[in-house]
Amino acid sequence: MSSMITTTAWVRRGVAAQFPTKYEIDEEEMDRISKLARMQLEEAQGDLDAARAGKDQDGETMEEDHKEEAQDAMEDDSEEKKFKTSFNDDDDLKEYDLDHYDSDEVDEEGEKITMFGNVKSLAYHQPNEEDPYLVMPEEEEDEEREELQILPTDNLLLAGKVEDEVAHLEVYVYEDQEANLYVHHDIMLPAIPLCVEWLDFPVGANTGDRTTGNFVAVGTMEPDIEVWDLDIVDCMYPNAILGQGGAELEGDMKKAKKTKKKTKANDEFHVDSVLALAANRQHRNLLASASADRTVKLWDLNTTKCAKSYTHHTDKVCSLDWHPKEATVLLTGSYDRTVVAADMRAPDAKARWGVDADVENVRWDIHDPNFFYVTTDAGMVYRYDVRNIPATPKESKPVWTLQAHDTSVSSFDINPAIPGFLVTGSTDKQVKLWNVENDRPSMVVSRKMDVGKVFSTTFAPDNEVGFRLAVAGSKGTVQIWDTSTNGAVRRAFVSRMPALEGEVKERTIGLPADDDESDDDAAGEEIGAQQGGDGWESMDED
Repeated sequence: MSSMITTTAWVRRGVAAQFPTKYEIDEEEMDRISKLARMQLEEAQGDLDAARAGKDQDGETMEEDHKEEAQDAMEDDSEEKKFKTSFNDDDDLKEYDLDHYDSDEVDEEGEKITMFGNVKSLAYHQPNEEDPYLVMPEEEEDEEREELQILPTDNLLLAGKVEDEVAHLEVYVYEDQEANLYVHHDIMLPAIPLCVEWLDFPVGANTGDRTTGNFVAVGTMEPDIEVWDLDIVDCMYPNAILGQGGAELEGDMKKAKKTKKKTKANDEFHVDSVLALAANRQHRNLLASASADRTVKLWDLNTTKCAKSYTHHTDKVCSLDWHPKEATVLLTGSYDRTVVAADMRAPDAKARWGVDADVENVRWDIHDPNFFYVTTDAGMVYRYDVRNIPATPKESKPVWTLQAHDTSVSSFDINPAIPGFLVTGSTDKQVKLWNVENDRPSMVVSRKMDVGKVFSTTFAPDNEVGFRLAVAGSKGTVQIWDTSTNGAVRRAFVSRMPALEGEVKERTIGLPADDDESDDDAAGEEIGAQQGGDGWESMDED
């Protein structure tokens, strides 16, 4: 069984419905599903007709194909006759009297036994009365309801997963006090998930007058962005689709057919994989998306339509981040080896920085938004001052550079509780924690978390669990590491958080205790004492 987790995202405590709703199909929903299925069948038939039309251009080929099909049919018929003959001639089967297998049997009293047996013994109920065999007993209903319960002290963790070529989103419940992590439910996806973003804004159908919600936007190898309601379990279709499939979901076949013809980058929707998503936490109805079609799009979640489209880059756009305070400023990173900061109200007024390899991640420093971080495919981490705008990307001068890994820095995050506490994950299978206080980066601890190549490292959003780090990768498993219980972390950051005083037993979920923990801690202390040592270079101006 091959599986991998490509992306994760946390949902803060107290947001999820305590008792999620089980998806139920009423008559209206059944009509909608039937309409969608009919549209999909018509689309498939259209594709098939187009393929046939292409083959008709070569008549000889078609004729030969028909001959081969007829010949195969004759051979199959001959084989069937042979099988029947051999079957009937088999003496071993005569005892079963298969020639009369469908004849009516007779009971002891001489009455025929029908497929329904003795009808007099059947239970029945009056019209409009609930069938006791179809109604779940109250005790079982309560038990199922309790199994679905999510407590206000629980976090949700969302993980985009591919397992045996089947793509889905796993919704985990993380119980911190019990140190427990389990799958609550999952959602089938149309293609390999590449990014997920939690939304607190109600999107799409059946949201009523709600002003807040618990939704997730999912970007995949397909160009559409699906939005799902996390408070509904076993749902068959997303609440909304941002992109070409939106018209199809709404039942507008005419518009769906029209948009399917567009394959070039345009201002309405993406035409290639969606690589990154970023929700605007101040203007909650805005969602930014980045795509392999080289565009960045801004979606209005009220209308589920694309409000603006931007072409700041000349290659795939792979990472996005909204400024923590300037709500209209968006940071974008691309495989064209540049990073752009632009005000979405005036996109022509933009600043651009250059790096030496393909960009992997871009992030504003949430503790000091005058700065931002960039990680690259070459294993580098850069810190830039947004006020120091270069004349050309080649003249970009970072505050410091850090060779964090020998291979791609595929994941990156900033601890929400402590300034200067960073995490990097890499395809070299290592997770590293960094102290970059006073612009002098030093590694605190390095671990292999037994998740394979690391694709995602994310700190929990709540202060109470802000040190909990979710790590996932190519082995298809998630590990939760309570970094506040690591000795090297406690010693490195105790001056900024006195609660870290003293030693405690290290805690992880799904990861056995490390035999060489003391070695890791010692290495972290030694590098910390060097205040950067090898692997980093100060770029401050004199």
